[in-house]
Amino acid sequence: MEIAVVGRNTEVPERFRTHVEEKLDKVEQLAPEAQRLDVELTRERNPRMADKAERIELTLRGKGPVVRAEASASDRYAALDLATAKLTERLRRSRDRKKDRRKAGPGETNGSGAPLEAPAAVEAAAEETPNIRSNGVPTRTGVATETQLGDSPVVVRQKLHDATPMTIDQALYEMELVGHPFYLFIDEETSQPCVVYHRHGWTYGVIRLDTRVVG
Repeated sequence: MEIAVVGRNTEVPERFRTHVEEKLDKVEQLAPEAQRLDVELTRERNPRMADKAERIELTLRGKGPVVRAEASASDRYAALDLATAKLTERLRRSRDRKKDRRKAGPGETNGSGAPLEAPAAVEAAAEETPNIRSNGVPTRTGVATETQLGDSPVVVRQKLHDATPMTIDQALYEMELVGHPFYLFIDEETSQPCVVYHRHGWTYGVIRLDTRVVG
């Protein structure tokens, strides 16, 4: 598994880079099919956010769904410890989920006709040179763009993702793996754009869009 460490608005000392590689070396035991682990270190220069000045984002890529974890702390070593703990917990939950599904028996489906272990969409790696339309909309998956709204200080960040239709159950699984409060997907049964999101406790919500054009 390749471990790539990059810094945004900060330098990455060789000592810390070595520490990251040693710290994350065990991740491969939980994700043997992982191909690459991206580690992004960001430093917040606002003195009011000193307790969260160092942010670590981990992105694990492989043959399965992308798994993410991020954390912030006053120093980068503590942030790395927190992010690593989140990542390993999500990988353990993913492994346990696969074991439970295998116990359910081969050939069983999730009710939509798709196999329980059907892979979800994998986010493409970011390109070195962004490919965007004149209005700032990205045209290549994995590319992030930022545009300013007129003369205002508002900056809008956009990113293009591949969309493989999936079930609500799969979308919830993906949302848990990336650690986001919501997840955008295409429902494989209705072909509608949908969002699943956390409500409270163990309850979730689904928002659907009716894309039919009314004449």
